Amino acid sequence: MSAPPPASAIDAQTLAHLQGWVGRTETLDDAVTPVPIRALSATLDLPSSDVPTGALPPLWHWLYFLPLHRQGELGADGHARLGGFLPPVPLPRRMWAGGRLQWEPGNPLLVGDAIRRLSRIESVRYKAGRSGDLLFVLVRHEIHNARGLSLTEEHDIVYRAMPQAGDPVAPPVAAEHDAPWQREIVPDPVLLFRYSALTFNGHRIHYDRRHVTEDEGYPGLVVHGPLIATLLVELVRRHAPQAFVRRFEFKAVRPTFDLNPFQVKARPSSDGGSVRLWAQDHEGWLTMQATATLA
Repeated sequence: MSAPPPASAIDAQTLAHLQGWVGRTETLDDAVTPVPIRALSATLDLPSSDVPTGALPPLWHWLYFLPLHRQGELGADGHARLGGFLPPVPLPRRMWAGGRLQWEPGNPLLVGDAIRRLSRIESVRYKAGRSGDLLFVLVRHEIHNARGLSLTEEHDIVYRAMPQAGDPVAPPVAAEHDAPWQREIVPDPVLLFRYSALTFNGHRIHYDRRHVTEDEGYPGLVVHGPLIATLLVELVRRHAPQAFVRRFEFKAVRPTFDLNPFQVKARPSSDGGSVRLWAQDHEGWLTMQATATLA
């Protein structure tokens, strides 16, 4: 792990303080109710015949255990103010960088289940990036129902400074063009608003164009990383409906904006045991990469 440079916004004392959050835990209870499932199905434009009624599809657990912060607890960007379960990182940009998930065979989350999520801060790591401070927080979740463990998730969160004029920009990576499974997505503001509402995500970069362009410096509304990941898994559900997704891992590579359509693509392995997935923007640049392991 890099040591913070002298001019860093995160000095050694601050880093040590933030690392004091390692080991903190949180327990939340919820229930797999049907209305969020029907609402996400509508948001993804699924026909009524495809609305899940039994087992919860992969990644749809993000409809539950929502961050129910009081209005007075929110910061200017719509996120909860610093502190609480997550460490109070003094960097303004917070992003869902990726994750790794594993489902237990024989114990899916079912509509009607009472569920519990046990969360733990696993690590807090500092890195001096080319464009400034980066801080990575790893959170591990375990989701149980009455029958036991159903899902384990490792959630990668990255915090970073606001970009400055003259900061180096990482060169984009060209995505693979040919894919047997693919779909074009039009990320209009209504889609982004509905997904924000379903996940109770108040972050203004997804729905407030003035904030995202003037305060954050992005060219348009930012498409949610979890939404893109869900659309990738939906490719597997569409083309291999009988497959059981045992593992899924994904990594955000580049932001996607609402200004143009983007594509989600996938290529299954020759033995059918895994699927390589990716998302690309309208210019063909890679924005997310993922792998699904099937059983």
